Amino acid sequence: MVKQAGQATADKAVDLGLIPGPVRPAAKPPELTLIQGDKDSEGADFTFIDLFAGIGGLRRGFESIGGRCVFTSEWDKYSQKTYRANFPDDDHEINGDITKIEASEIPVHDVLLAGFPCQPFSIAGVSKKNALGRAHGFEDKTQGTLFYDVARIIAHHRPAAFLLENVRNLVSHDKGKTFQTIKDVLTEELGYTIDFRVIDGRHWTPQHRERIFIIGFRENQGFRFADMKLPDAAPKLVDILHPGDGSEVPDQRFTVGNSGRVSDKYTLTNHLWSYLQRYKEKHQAAGNGFGFGLVGPDDVARTLSARYYKDGSEILVKQEDGKAPRRLTPRECARLMGFDAPQGNDFIIPVSDTQAYRQFGNSVVVPAVKAVAEHMKPHLFAALGKRPKAALG
Repeated sequence: MVKQAGQATADKAVDLGLIPGPVRPAAKPPELTLIQGDKDSEGADFTFIDLFAGIGGLRRGFESIGGRCVFTSEWDKYSQKTYRANFPDDDHEINGDITKIEASEIPVHDVLLAGFPCQPFSIAGVSKKNALGRAHGFEDKTQGTLFYDVARIIAHHRPAAFLLENVRNLVSHDKGKTFQTIKDVLTEELGYTIDFRVIDGRHWTPQHRERIFIIGFRENQGFRFADMKLPDAAPKLVDILHPGDGSEVPDQRFTVGNSGRVSDKYTLTNHLWSYLQRYKEKHQAAGNGFGFGLVGPDDVARTLSARYYKDGSEILVKQEDGKAPRRLTPRECARLMGFDAPQGNDFIIPVSDTQAYRQFGNSVVVPAVKAVAEHMKPHLFAALGKRPKAALG
């Protein structure tokens, strides 16, 4: 039964024009349990849908525990191109604007994944929009309300579980009111048991990247993030940089010659480097926190952002012989985000450097998602009443 507090939350959202009507769980079709419990799904242990898919970071985490993607939604045409290039064997098309897709058109699934747009809640996004006098959070009618599209799909399909991902600032945005609304909709309105945790990708890759993961189960499976142990490994930037000494296969798009030296096009111009240094001094004198992130091989980088293509200021790699620092190459960004292994180059980057930087800056640290998926796995399989196919003798 829907609790009154949850209904009040949804009614408020309706009054604000954020959703067309109350988000109430749809009646569960009598055949749903049979479909979820008995389908083979071409050898997969479970099925999932990938909303606001980007370039497939969440998907990679759940494929690693035996899942199969049956529906993808991503509106950006350049991200679609990268997604298709790296998942060429899909038996479904990439759907565009999720707001124009009826929940009934989406296949039945066991798990819903959604990294709903984070810009309305991110520190950078809020600061920029405040400066421009624009709305942010749920007041951002173009992106902030997309959470309710996730909610209506959950309400219709009632998946066994879901994973939502967003920036850490979601927790504190609007003095916690935004996150409280999200929790109320998920628990009181939709009836799911949830837990959440802010996790730093630093445990898997040399980058400080804190993201909140929200896990929900239709039936309480006793899932707790507190039981999840994070690795003690401390990767350094050297693990993902082009060594430039001939020890890796040359990547002609990003490096030069047999040695694999990074192309000079990634080195900042003297003009830009001087500008960044002056800008930093100006803000430090004023007591502001702006500054570029100058890093060496033994360091850990700041958070890679979608604006990295502009000047690369948050992660600038030191160079020898008095040269100005350089940006990371898109290949190094793929490694930094865990789409490629250290020194790997398997991830296909079919778009321009500008689009690649945007895509990696908007994505998730893949090994972190894999770790969350692994922690979720026994609870998910208990919810589905099955064991992994690999465990069946």
